[in-house]
Amino acid sequence: MGKDALVSSDPTGVVDTVGSARPLDRRVLRDELWIVLFLSIAASALRSLLSLVDSLTKNVPLSDQTAVIVGTYSADRPWLDLTYQLTGIALALVPVLLVAHLLHRSGEGMRGIGFDASQPGRDVVRGMVLAAVIGSAGLVLYIVAYRLGLSVKIAAASTITIWWTVPVLLLQAAYNAILEEVIVLGYMIHRLGQLGARPWVAIGTSAALRGSYHLYQGFGGFVGNFAMGLVFGVLYRRWGRCTPMVVAHFLLDAVSFVGYFYLHGKVGWLP
Repeated sequence: MGKDALVSSDPTGVVDTVGSARPLDRRVLRDELWIVLFLSIAASALRSLLSLVDSLTKNVPLSDQTAVIVGTYSADRPWLDLTYQLTGIALALVPVLLVAHLLHRSGEGMRGIGFDASQPGRDVVRGMVLAAVIGSAGLVLYIVAYRLGLSVKIAAASTITIWWTVPVLLLQAAYNAILEEVIVLGYMIHRLGQLGARPWVAIGTSAALRGSYHLYQGFGGFVGNFAMGLVFGVLYRRWGRCTPMVVAHFLLDAVSFVGYFYLHGKVGWLP
């Protein structure tokens, strides 16, 4: 019997050829998905929910509370703060490497979720348009939610000035974009589809998870990110690529972090 005859087909279209002739069944894919999520985003969602409960049970209105997205670990020792920031970014990207390994193992690769450089021009243009549309709408939603007392005040970045502050903020934006869009958008929707979930169920589940790990920002953060997740999910299904959303997410966070760093306390309309 030849080597190829030992590899059987599977309804998921994913075959385990590493040390076994058995196809990866649905249980393996389901367990794989849960492990990846809880090593990354789902854990953040649980902490975010606890943070919201903490905020709601204080005798202080949400609008009088502040959530810092990119904080400072050691303000009196800048070199230590930089070390913490870079270490945190590097370690947080390990789940993305796990996703890359699992997709390579299944024979799909990162191209299977459209995270590659095969369409650089188109991906960048699509990402820029998405960032412009979603960024302006998101800013309006945040301000309205804050004025209505449904959102905490968001301090997007520390205002401590060190020469490496802006580069680190840009690295944080890149890390957020890659982690969230590769795992919550591309990988999650891709695997849910292989597990038999209907497109709208997969998109809705992905969007709900995206919104849930922003609950620490208040209800406005959940609604805004849930809506963004729906838009990204629909476009991902249409384009078959998550790279444009990575570009868009990076631009959104980069503008938010760096813009807050330079504008905080200088413009009256920014909470």
